[in-house]
Order: sequence, then structure tokens, then C-alpha cells
Amino acid sequence: MAKKQKDYLTALLADEIDGQEAEATTGQPEGVPTPRTDRARRNSLLGRESALARVASGEVRQVTQIALDPARVRPWAGNARSYNHLHEENCRELIDAIVAEGGQKVPAIVRRVEGDPAFEFEVIAGTRRHWSISWLRQNSYPDMKFLAQVADLDDEAAFRLADIENRARKDVSDLERARNYAAALKAHYGNHQSRMAERLKLSQSWLSKMIKVATIPDAVVAAFASPADVQLKPAYPLAQALGDSKRAAAIQRAAKDLAAMQAQLQKEGKPPFPAQDVIKALLTADQAPPESREIVLNGAHDRPAVSLQRANRQGVTLCLHAGHGLSDDELLAKVKLLLETLAADGGGLKR
Repeated sequence: MAKKQKDYLTALLADEIDGQEAEATTGQPEGVPTPRTDRARRNSLLGRESALARVASGEVRQVTQIALDPARVRPWAGNARSYNHLHEENCRELIDAIVAEGGQKVPAIVRRVEGDPAFEFEVIAGTRRHWSISWLRQNSYPDMKFLAQVADLDDEAAFRLADIENRARKDVSDLERARNYAAALKAHYGNHQSRMAERLKLSQSWLSKMIKVATIPDAVVAAFASPADVQLKPAYPLAQALGDSKRAAAIQRAAKDLAAMQAQLQKEGKPPFPAQDVIKALLTADQAPPESREIVLNGAHDRPAVSLQRANRQGVTLCLHAGHGLSDDELLAKVKLLLETLAADGGGLKR
């Protein structure tokens, strides 16, 4: 039976590939169905099963689909998604879909737990579905069940399965994935990045950058409005700079100031400093400000909002640009950020 189930999942994988090609190449007008696009729609509901086939590679020995009490299922610690960051707002669309369809239609993937009397299973793929079903059971739907496939997976296979699902998820941040990769590198691959890259079918250089970004400490992440703002491409130079002990000290001081400012803005109900401004402030925190130092903070549509004209013993001269598209409060926040950036390395306005 297990072999037949695995063959079935492998067949679904082939169908999914065909379906993806149909979505990408169909030339039919919108609203006109074709056999290939119909199949693509059907296959979208089978994405989790085909993902399982993609990572199984012989490790899956049993696949069984059952309806579970979510209270007897725990999140797997090896998944990149932070269960504690899930809430009604970011699961609202999924909750509504489950209610509209009369229950969960796409099963999660779980495995059995041993040695924990509080739980029978743990979620490998489908954390948001588990959270949403749990929420629904506490909010007017006490009989709602958590639909899951029980798979026999070791930790490394479970990690690869969870990784495949998370790659398509926009709500799993680069920082979450980076830290998940760093933990998996040590736990499953003996700190051999080339082996890990081969198993995950990833570029070694890309994986190396992700592992580097994972080293950014929480104290520096706190400078951002949200950990989700720490994206791979802009955060990689920051991670490199933190590798220099002299630069790291200045960056951490600037991050502490920025974190306090972000908290104050949140308290006042004002927009936070955007990630691009935070990155710029942190990367320039260790630079001595020459008189002609150039700092430009953009407003809406990447147009200049405020720029530094001159900073010397006599004072600081700023230019407020026309057409920045910001409110007065947002513009004042930009001015404050620029002054704080100067002050972080001793080049601010002398009082």
C-alpha cells in the first residue's frame, strides 16, 4: 500500500509540472477554460502532496490521511515559519476560505510524535492551516477537524519538505528562512554548505548569503519596524559589515537608537522608518561625517525628501525637497532620522 501511495504522489508531481506550464503558456482569453488550465486549477489543490513527492526520494514509507483534533498536534520546531507570529489578521483569508468551503480541503503534512504525552503529531507543512483550524474551534466551530496526511519522515526529509512549501510563501520572511537554514546546516548537514545546497537544489552562493544574513543579531533586527523588513539583498551588506568588530560596535549603537525611535513612532501611531532608510543609517553609522557628506532620504515614489547639505562646527544644513509626497509628520520623521544618523557617529548637531 505504501508503495502505491508514493507512486500516486509521484504522479501528482508530474501533473503539477504540466499544470504550471499550462498556466504560464496558455493563450486563451481570460475566463475561457481549457483542459490544461482546468487541470492546473485542480493541481493547485494538490500542491502539498506533490511537494511531498518532490522531497521524499525514498524516505517516505507511509502516507495516511486522517482528521485530527488540532490540540493534539504541535508545530515542528524545524519549520522556518514562526507559529507565535500567526494571528487572526494574517490568517484571515485562509480562515474565511475554510469556512466557505465547509472545512479544510488541502491536507497538511504531519508525522507522529513519541515521548510527549500532550501531543500525538507535529506539523511539518501546513502551520497556518493548523493555527486557523485551532482558532476556528475556539470561535464558533468547535467540531472543525484538522485534515492531515501522516508521513513517515526523518528530520532532514521533513526539513526539505517544509522548505519547499515555505519558498512559495510571501509571509515567511527572508530572515526566518535564513535562520532556519543556519540551524538546519548544523543539524542535518554537518555544516557542509555544498551538501546542503545539493540536497535543496539551491545555488551555493545564494545559500551562503542566506547563512550570512542569519548572523544578524536581534539587537540590530530591532532597528527595523518588523523582522520581515530584513530582506536578503539589502541585508547581506549589513551582515558583512557586522563581521568587522569596529563597524559592528557603531552599527549596534545606531541600531539601539533606531529601535527606540521606532518604538516611539509606533506609540504615537506614526509610520515607521522604512527598511531602506534603516539599512542606510546602519551602514553609515561608522563613517566620520565630512563637511560635504551626502545623505539623501527619499519620500514617496523614490523622490528625494530631505538631504544633508552641510555639517560642520557651525551647524547642520538640510534641504527639504519639493514633490516628496509625504505628510508633515512623515517629513519630520525623515529629518529626525537624518539627524540621528549623524549623531550616531559623532557628527550630529552640537547643542
